[in-house]
Formats: sequence, structure tokens, C-alpha cells
Amino acid sequence: MAGGVDPVLILFGPTASGKTELLQRLFTGADALCKVEVISADSAQVYRGLDIGSAKPGAAVRAQLPHHLIDMCTPDEQFTAGDFVRCAGEAVRQIRQRGRLPVISGGTGFYINNFIYGLPDTPPADNAIRAELKVELNKLGSEVLHAELARVDPVSAARIHQHDSYRLLRALEVFRLAGRPLSSFKSFSVEERSVRAGVLSIGIERPRGELYARINKRCAAMMSAGLYEEVSALAAAGYTPRHPALRAIGYKEFFIQDDEGAYHLLNDRAAIEGLIAQNSRRYAKRQLTYFKTVKNTEWFCIEEDSARSQRAFTEIASRIKRFAETCHAL
Repeated sequence: MAGGVDPVLILFGPTASGKTELLQRLFTGADALCKVEVISADSAQVYRGLDIGSAKPGAAVRAQLPHHLIDMCTPDEQFTAGDFVRCAGEAVRQIRQRGRLPVISGGTGFYINNFIYGLPDTPPADNAIRAELKVELNKLGSEVLHAELARVDPVSAARIHQHDSYRLLRALEVFRLAGRPLSSFKSFSVEERSVRAGVLSIGIERPRGELYARINKRCAAMMSAGLYEEVSALAAAGYTPRHPALRAIGYKEFFIQDDEGAYHLLNDRAAIEGLIAQNSRRYAKRQLTYFKTVKNTEWFCIEEDSARSQRAFTEIASRIKRFAETCHAL
């Protein structure tokens, strides 16, 4: 591709829409379009120990399709959109050096949007300052740190709740790093941000009723596969929804908080499954709304109807083949 730009295929869609199955059909076996490596754009799959509930691709799938940005962090670590853009960019460069086409695939729209349009004009994360602030938070409490933020950045303090520890620490981190408040940095809209060159963006969707039925089926399968036991092991290791990983749908529903603020595991598996399915359906609706803001995306509707599904697959494959030819990935 001209200008030395690394080409990237981005394939996204709501939860349970069939992204992994489509990737296997497109890029494995004798009829594979080209050699690819997948970069996961999933905010839960980045965490070690979150396997079943995040629908993390198993060893057999990863043997056919190498995956990146999976099992990057422990459940108590924060993985930001900035971390994703940085790690995904490095993975893209390495994949291209191996002569393969990078494919970013997942359902975390915030990751994908920031990769395509670039990050807002705020300083990158500083691990040393972040670590210092976490120590202060544990020692002094959120009320003291929120009071500090109110002194140095009253605008941000007014819109950040004192118990929203991630946003609170981020605002203080920016101030200590840059010497100016977070609220002083301009938040660029999508229209004002530059679009990354060399991207083919493909979105997949399904009829609403069909998608919801697939979500319900997936939730039941996850419970049968041992999701309760997976979450129990995480809880036994000391992880709760206070930690970033377990705030994800498919994990937070297992916990209830008592009057003292302590978390306990629920026992009603049927109720948990129903709540996960409900939250997943609502999330899928929000995903589709957000994904529609990603400009220059070519949308395809996949249906259970075999004839329509085959037509959609043929169109997707044809479009990707043309793209791969232009960037010499075939």
C-alpha cells in the first residue's frame, strides 16, 4: 500500500454475532483468502482467567488463527484504550513484517474507534504516577484524593464521583504529569480527528430477534461449560467487581454487595444466567448504536437463512480479497 502505511482489516459486530466463526471461515482451511493474524479488540479477553465468560477463543482456534492482545493483564490491572492503541499498533507492525494481514476483531467499540481515529489530545498513561496514586488511594481514601482534585481541577471533580476510582486517579495523573488540569485538554470529536489510512472496516449484524436468541443460547452454553466455577476461582483469588476485569458483563452478575460494601457470590445460577443474558442483549443494542458512528464501514447482515448467509459471506470475502490484493497480502 502506498506511503508505507500498514494495512489493517477491522471486523466488528455485537456480542454473539458470529465474528469468530466468520474469521475461521474466511481465513482457515484450503479456501483461506490469505494468511492473517488476529488482534483481539475485546476488553474482557485481555484479562487472564476470564476465559469462558469472555468467549475467549480456545487453543484449537488460536492454533489456526494466531491471536494477539489476549491474556495480557491480571484482573486487577487497568487496560485502557490508550494501551490498546499502543499494543495493537505494535502488533500490526510485527504481523506485517511476517508478511501477513493484521485483522482487528472484537466488540469493544471504544478500542476500535480510538484505533481508527486516534486518541484524544491528553497525555499517555504514566505507570509510575499511577502506582503512586493507587498507594495514596489505599492509604488516604477516595475522599481525600477527590478533595485534591477539586483544588487543582474543579471542572473534572464536579463530573467525577469520588468512588469512581479509575477516572479520579486518571484526572490526578494527568495533572501531576502535565502540570495542567484534565479539563483543559480539548476533547476532539470524531469529525475533528484524523482517520487512520489503510483500513478496511467491515461491520456485521444480524436481525434483532436472531441475535438475541444467539445471546441466550451462548449464555446457557457458558454456564454449562463451567462459568460459575470460573468466577468462583476468581473470587477465591480475591477478585471482585472492585477490580477492572470483573466489572465486565458475564462476571459482575455473580456478585452481590452487602450493607458494609463487601462482595459475595450469589448461588442462584438460573437467575445469574438470566441476568447475564439480559445485560448482554442490552449491551448488544448499545454496541450497534455506537458502531454506526464508525464512518466508512461496510455493513453486512448475516442471517441463519443459509442462502442469505452465503450471499453475505460471498460479498464479504470478495471485498476483503480486493483489499488484500491492493496491500499485497495475498
